[in-house]
Amino acid sequence: MKCYSKLLGKFERKLEPEVKGRIHVDEVVVKVRGKRCYVLHAVDSKTKYCFEGTLDRHRNTEVYEGFFKRLKRCMGRQIRALFEREGHKPPKQRELVTFVSDKWAAIRRAFNRHLYRIARLVHGVPIACKRFGLRFNNNPVERRNQDVKQRYKVMRGFKNFSSARAFLLLYTVVYNFVRHGTKETPAHRARVWPGLGRNRLADLIALSAR
Repeated sequence: MKCYSKLLGKFERKLEPEVKGRIHVDEVVVKVRGKRCYVLHAVDSKTKYCFEGTLDRHRNTEVYEGFFKRLKRCMGRQIRALFEREGHKPPKQRELVTFVSDKWAAIRRAFNRHLYRIARLVHGVPIACKRFGLRFNNNPVERRNQDVKQRYKVMRGFKNFSSARAFLLLYTVVYNFVRHGTKETPAHRARVWPGLGRNRLADLIALSAR
C-alpha cells in the first residue's frame, strides 16, 4: 500500500486541478495507536476535488503553514492570475479565490503568511452558518470529513502512523479519481481527468508508473 500511495501521490502533485468554487478548509480527528491525530482537508465547493488529505500529529500554525504552502504550490498560478485580473479594483470589490474555515486561529495565521495578498479568507464559518444569515457554510469539507470517519470506523482505528498517512493519501486519490456516486468524478469537474478506463485504479497506477 505504501508503494502505491507514494506513486499516486507523486503523480497527483504534478497536476493543477482547476479552482471553480470556494476552497473549504478543515480537519477531522482520527486515532493512531490511541493518540489523537488530524487529517487536514481542502475541498473545492463546486468540483468537490480534495486538494489535501494530509495526516499530522498536530494542528498548530507550523503544520498549517506546510498545508498552505502545498496548496499554494498546487493552485498558486490560478490564484495569482485571478488577483492580477482583479487587482485594479478596490479591495472590497475584488473577486479573488476564497478560502473558508472555522475559527481555528492557526489557519488564519498560516493563511496570512502565504496567501494574504492574493486570496481571501472567510474565517470562523461553522456548519450551521446559514442559520445566521450568511450565504454559505462549511458543509463541502464536512461531508469529506464524514466520509473519512465512516471508513475509519470500519477499520477500528490505525495501528501505525506511517501506514495511516499512506492509507489516507491513497484514499484521497481514490476519492478524486476512482470512487464516486456518478460517472463524473471530482477529477472530471476539475479538468484533470487522465482518460482512465473501466478499471480506474489499475489504469491510474499504470499511468503513474510511466
